[in-house]
Amino acid sequence: MPRPSPRLLPLIVVLVSASILGLAPILVRLTETGPAAAGFWRLLFALPLLLVLTGRPGGEGFGRPSKWMILAGLFFAFDLSFWHYGIVMTSVANATVLCNLTPVVVTLVGWIVFKERPARLFILALALAMGGAFAMAAGAKPGQGTNPLLGDIFSVSVALWYSGYFLTVKQARTTAGALRITFWATAAGIPVMGVAALLLGEDMIPATAAGWAACVGMGVMHVTGQGGVAWALGKLPASITAVTILIQPIVAAALGWLIFGETLSPVQALGGALVMGAIVLAQWSNRARTKTGAAPEGTAPA
Repeated sequence: MPRPSPRLLPLIVVLVSASILGLAPILVRLTETGPAAAGFWRLLFALPLLLVLTGRPGGEGFGRPSKWMILAGLFFAFDLSFWHYGIVMTSVANATVLCNLTPVVVTLVGWIVFKERPARLFILALALAMGGAFAMAAGAKPGQGTNPLLGDIFSVSVALWYSGYFLTVKQARTTAGALRITFWATAAGIPVMGVAALLLGEDMIPATAAGWAACVGMGVMHVTGQGGVAWALGKLPASITAVTILIQPIVAAALGWLIFGETLSPVQALGGALVMGAIVLAQWSNRARTKTGAAPEGTAPA
């Protein structure tokens, strides 16, 4: 009986984590605060849970934050700020899909800086994934959001910030575990998000218990979703992880349809199918490359 691939568990973790993160755009709209303020509460409510998990007996402990952890927190704060405004200004599907142009940036930087040279089949998978993502965005019905064009621009810019987050976490994972990195990156992002919300004059306090519940839910989602992605980045190449999390816009689009009535057009549905196919193809290309004797890409401590 063939042994399962050592990358099977990290792949499952990424898929589950990305699906959890697909809740983010829904919860942002339910927080009853400004977009940056929603990010502030997300990080603030995540911190107590991270304190417990990171400092538990037998755990890794807090240690000292490295420059990569702090940079990851700053990149993530900018990512949340621009993305949350994109969520409000354009459709849930557009905001989530366009920000996931991240794999293009991650693959190029991973290739140049970390010597993670992608296989040709992976390039094809990346092209399919991006084609599917653009189909989902182009197929969205007009009139969703307060300023669709600006929201789309903000969402595209998120790809740069999220790529920075991905690559700095990848680097931090060479010397530290996922929980420690997530804790320090979250702590570093809290003041940035708070200052941004105040400077923009946003509503900071949710008006109802439902709004507070959405804020708390974002904190729990952050720990499980981003923590899972950070763990997997120590086990998988950054490029593979970045493509796999493209399942996130599919989950977000489905929830946007169910909760906000943002219906999926046939073009968007086709785009979602392309993304799913690209995920499978990306994993297949990586397995085929390993079987042909290519050097496996490095891993980091759990």
